Amino acid sequence: MSTDQNQSGPIGFPAVPAPDEQALRQAVARHEQLTKPAGSLGRLEEIGVWVASRQGNCPPRPFTRPRVVVFAGDHGIAAHGVSAYPSDVTGQMVSNFLSGGAAVNVLATNASATVRVVDMSVNTDTPPVVSAHKVRRGSGAIDREDALTTDEVDAAINAGRTIADEEVDSGADLLIAGDMGIGNTTPAAVLIAALTGTEPVAVVGRGTGIDDNAWMRKTAAVRDALRRARKVLNDPVALLRTSAGADIAALTAFLAQAAVRRTPVLLDGVVVGAAALVAEELAPGARQWWLAGHRSAEPGGPLVLDHLDLTPVLDLGMRLGEGSGALTALPVVTAAVRVLGEMATFAEAGVGGPTEPGASGPTEPGASGPTEPGASGPTEPDASGPTA
Repeated sequence: MSTDQNQSGPIGFPAVPAPDEQALRQAVARHEQLTKPAGSLGRLEEIGVWVASRQGNCPPRPFTRPRVVVFAGDHGIAAHGVSAYPSDVTGQMVSNFLSGGAAVNVLATNASATVRVVDMSVNTDTPPVVSAHKVRRGSGAIDREDALTTDEVDAAINAGRTIADEEVDSGADLLIAGDMGIGNTTPAAVLIAALTGTEPVAVVGRGTGIDDNAWMRKTAAVRDALRRARKVLNDPVALLRTSAGADIAALTAFLAQAAVRRTPVLLDGVVVGAAALVAEELAPGARQWWLAGHRSAEPGGPLVLDHLDLTPVLDLGMRLGEGSGALTALPVVTAAVRVLGEMATFAEAGVGGPTEPGASGPTEPGASGPTEPGASGPTEPDASGPTA
């Protein structure tokens, strides 16, 4: 992989290409010719334009191989009472994913997507089909030690890049990143607080459903970890090493590399959102390739969306993780693509068009009326389910 000046530490990502401006303009113009009042389908029109510009094609093509990759890992901080579930659940949920019994499996089937599970740092043995990129068992307790060593964070980042390349090379035309790990909303909260300048009490949520005492322990852990994170705030790789974990580091690189490969990503909840914040630091402009699937019920979720200027497709009060919110949004995205590609124009249907240029449909960013949601596209987060 070639590198350029968009580097951070020893690991650099190539410059992120911009979406196709010509396809965007063509999509905006096509919406104005379809048999409906301009702008009458609201956000569906904006999303269709967004997809067209990312595919570089108008009308856009329905996605043929949407792919979910769930990054799993345990976190040492979970041993300090920040989760309602024991760490054993991470490995058990990996088995549940593989047997098809989790929410991500059901929702993927509903959305015609397929699921891949990657064990980056689960604190138990897992089958070779998921553990090929495993960096270690668990990650350090980030309120008192680094999550990873320098070699481990490099290995996790390289794994995330490799996984993205593998999926794109095998034909994935839309990627969804998911997460699974007891305790993972705690490092997510640290990353979000550090990169948005937010205090712990405003970013710490209930995760797996913790009580008040556990919330106070979690807030204290985030406060202590945040002190350590702020010392390396200007170095994204060092921030991942200090405050993330192998699963979140791999997630971060996966999101960045997808953008480098011009492949759109539907973001999920708060853990994926935290990784997205760091990915935008590693590969500036990567957010142009991300569409926010939903607004997480975790307090860090809206902070991520605001910081990345992303508008969620859905807001259903979800906070499971796994990719569940993004998968729930995928049928809406598919509908937006089909509307733009398959509706008849006024001329094709023999229907009279507007008599004057009144309401306008989706427009370029900065123009009046609904805008192409590139700058405001995607997002969000979540507690990864069961997680802290």
